[in-house]
Amino acid sequence: MRALPLTISLIALLALQAVATSALANEQQNKSLEEAATKPSNGLQTPRQKRSAAIIARAEVPEADPNIALNILGHDILRGSFQRLYWTAGQAVAGLAMPTPVLVAAGVNPGPTLCLTAAVHGDELNGVETIRRVMFSLESDKLNGTVIGVPIVNMHGFLRTSRYLPDRRDLNRYFPGDAQGSSAGRIAHSFFNEVISHCDRLIDIHTGSFHRTNLTQLRSDLGKESVQQFSKMFHDVTVLDGAGAKGTLRRAAVDAGIPAVTLEAGEPLRMQLKEVKQSVNGIKAVMHYMKMIDDKPVRAPKQKVFYKSLWLRAEQSGVFLSESKLGENVKKGDILGTVTDPITNRSSVIRSSVDGQIIGMALNQMVMPGFAAYHVGIAADEKRVTAEKVADSVVAEALEPVAENMKEAAREAATSAAERSDDPKTVSDAAREAVKEAAKDAGRLLEEKPAKPKAGDHLAPDAASLPEDAQHREIDEHPE
Repeated sequence: MRALPLTISLIALLALQAVATSALANEQQNKSLEEAATKPSNGLQTPRQKRSAAIIARAEVPEADPNIALNILGHDILRGSFQRLYWTAGQAVAGLAMPTPVLVAAGVNPGPTLCLTAAVHGDELNGVETIRRVMFSLESDKLNGTVIGVPIVNMHGFLRTSRYLPDRRDLNRYFPGDAQGSSAGRIAHSFFNEVISHCDRLIDIHTGSFHRTNLTQLRSDLGKESVQQFSKMFHDVTVLDGAGAKGTLRRAAVDAGIPAVTLEAGEPLRMQLKEVKQSVNGIKAVMHYMKMIDDKPVRAPKQKVFYKSLWLRAEQSGVFLSESKLGENVKKGDILGTVTDPITNRSSVIRSSVDGQIIGMALNQMVMPGFAAYHVGIAADEKRVTAEKVADSVVAEALEPVAENMKEAAREAATSAAERSDDPKTVSDAAREAVKEAAKDAGRLLEEKPAKPKAGDHLAPDAASLPEDAQHREIDEHPE
């Protein structure tokens, strides 16, 4: 009899979940871009149900229906329609799944699929308003292709005004995800496969982090030709070159063959209309160059490109007060700000060590020694940097077969020596001798014609091949 209250509670919880699921299903909407016309959806489907439905659909309709723009999240998106769908990774809070709205606008004419994502970090608000403005400005009869907008990817963090997931993990370090991994890995895997896989190009919108603000800018892997051309479409938005940290959404998308960039604009926990407008204009320029809309960009395409940057740091603790502004051009030796100890009144200055432009900076606040105060894009000769990237690519490509040959020879020698002796030095010496012998064959391997690189391959070594400390520096200096 003591178990009766628990049973009643479980029944009540199941009933509540059923009501919530039913309400969620009834919220699915399908409306035209000119006139909203709501109709009930068929509710959410499990992955198995979706696969079964897709198989049945293919069997019943051998050829693609020209009236359907795409199928996403178990729904056929008709041309000339606007739908509000819901994605959920199945992560539960109090026993209920947390749905994330996915807006889909399909033009009456066929064309590419552009994806817009924001709030992968839950405290970044500018992208939410940017996507709203873009999505609800589209007109079906003037749109070619489809735009998928996800204003709030990290709903868990957004509701808590937190950058992170509830377990303090950074979702933007887990893409493309792992279906059998951690909670963050499973969320990333679900989102990447159910939404991002439909994209032809991706714009992931972010802001500065940890009380810092960013000049409206792109983070792009300019070593990939497809990404480089995509970046040029943003017209006058500043570009900072970099492959991006492993696990970021844009890097995972690029690795999957989807040209992607990160659009950084402003600071977290604020809605900044100037940055929002700049972001909207950049996205509209992209859509124009992708032939999705006819609207021409108003401003001239004077785009700054930085291949290198650095953080200028505080040398003491105290109150940081900036004397420079975001976007300001600086010279080596310029004083950018001060740090003053509020107790002793001892003060020090932060000077620029390079010529460049402030593309990111900290807000006035209390700081500790080593605090990153100013992010400066360094002016460089574009032709020289491009040539260096090509040279690095040639070296990496040429040495790959040599390294593989040496590795194979060393392993065979070490394995053979280990079978004869338990002495680690003997095994090591055998491997070294094998490497020396293999090196004699390096000339022949270098003369062999390398495999032709695929379109869009890196022109520079991938960030994953950098030493571990260099990878940490890139993450520290280019947070996304």
